[in-house]
Amino acid sequence: MLRFLTSGESHGPELNIILEGIPANMNLLAEDVDLDLKRRQAGYGRGGRMKIETDKVIFTGGVRHGRTFGGAPIGMKLINKDHEKWLNVMSSKPVDTSDPEIQKQLQDKFISRVRPGHADFAGALKYQAEDVRDILERSSARETTSRVAVGAVCKRFLQEFGIEIYSHVLRIGELESSTNNQNWWSDLDQDEYSRRKQLIENSELRIYDPSGLEDQKFKDYIDSIRKKGDTVGGLLEVFALGVPVGLGSHVQWDRRLDGLIAQALMSIHTVKSVEVGIGDQVSELLGSQVHDQIFLNQDSADNSDLRYTRKTNNSGGIEGGMSNGMPITCRVGVKPIPTLVSKLASVDLSTKTESESHFERSDVCVVPAAGVVLEAMLAFVIAKVFLEKFGGDSMQEISRNYNAYLEQCSGR
Repeated sequence: MLRFLTSGESHGPELNIILEGIPANMNLLAEDVDLDLKRRQAGYGRGGRMKIETDKVIFTGGVRHGRTFGGAPIGMKLINKDHEKWLNVMSSKPVDTSDPEIQKQLQDKFISRVRPGHADFAGALKYQAEDVRDILERSSARETTSRVAVGAVCKRFLQEFGIEIYSHVLRIGELESSTNNQNWWSDLDQDEYSRRKQLIENSELRIYDPSGLEDQKFKDYIDSIRKKGDTVGGLLEVFALGVPVGLGSHVQWDRRLDGLIAQALMSIHTVKSVEVGIGDQVSELLGSQVHDQIFLNQDSADNSDLRYTRKTNNSGGIEGGMSNGMPITCRVGVKPIPTLVSKLASVDLSTKTESESHFERSDVCVVPAAGVVLEAMLAFVIAKVFLEKFGGDSMQEISRNYNAYLEQCSGR
C-alpha cells in the first residue's frame, strides 16, 4: 500500500514527510523533487514568503546512491528558513514569559481574530485553542509543500511506465484563457506536446497561450485585485496521460478511481470543486452526446496497443470507477485566499466582540501554484492504484507484471 504522512508547521523548524510503498530499485535524485518544489513557489500573485524560502528536499531515509532500496520508507524533510525569526514563538520548549522581549514577541504573534474561509474558527473551537495560531500554523497551505515532495516521487515512479501528470490554468477570476475549451493535450506527438508544455512553464500564469499576448492581460488583472486589497481564485485542468485500462474498481465504493481522485484533490486547502471529464455538463446533455462511443482502432501499431479507441473523452478517462485507457482529466475550482489586506467582518474570540479578520502575510493569487499541488495529489492516487493493480516489491517485478497485463489486454 502506498501512503504518506506529513508533519510540521508553517513557521516551525521544518516539514517532515514519510512516504511508504515505493518499490525498491527506482532511480531517485533530490533534483527530481526540487524541480516541482521550485514550480510550486513560482507564479504571478505569490506573496513575500516565496522570497524567503528556497525549498530543497533532504532525504533522511529510503534512498541510497540515487535509488530506493529494500522497500524502506522514504523520509524527506524541508527546512523552513523563516523559522529563524520565530524561535521563541514556535519553540517546542517552554519559554520564559517573564522576559519582556519574549513576552512582546508572543503577544505580537497572538491571534484571536479569526479569518472567514480559513480553519481558524472551527479549529479554535474544536481543539480548545486560546491562541488561534495553534490552528493557523498547521492548517496553513505551507503543508502543501510536503505534498508536492510526495507527488514528485510518485511522478518519478509513473514516468517509468510512460504515465505523465500535468496541469494548466484555464481561468483566473473573471478572465478566461482563450484555450479554455480546447483539449490541447490530445492527439499530439511527443515533440509538439513538449513544446506546448514549455510554453506553459515559461508563463508566470501557467496558461497555454500560443499567441504570447495573454500573460500581461492576466498580470494587469491580478495587479488590480492587489490594489483593492483583495484576492482571486480560478479554474485549472489537471490530467494524466498514458494511464492503462483497469486502475480502480467498480466492486466497492471506496475503490472507485473517480472517488479516490475527487477526495485527494478536494483535500487541498484551496480547492472547492472537482469535475471529472465534462463535469456538470452531463446534466444538460443527452446520453448520445455524453457517452464516449467505442470504435475499432485502425491505427493499432504493435501488440501493446488496444484494438479499440474513442473519438471523445467526455468521461475524463474513467468509467464505472475504473480507468478506460483515455487521458484522465479533471477541472478544479480553487477559491481566493481567505487572508485579505482589506480584511473581512469577523469576531474576536478573546473579547467575544465583532472585529475585523486577522491579516497574516499572504498571496493575492495562488492559482498557478495550485496546479503543481493538484499534479502531486493526482500522481499519488494514480501511483497508489497502479501499485495495487500490479504489485511487487521491486521495479523489476512490477515491470514484468505490467508488461504481461498490457499483452493480455491487447489480445482482447
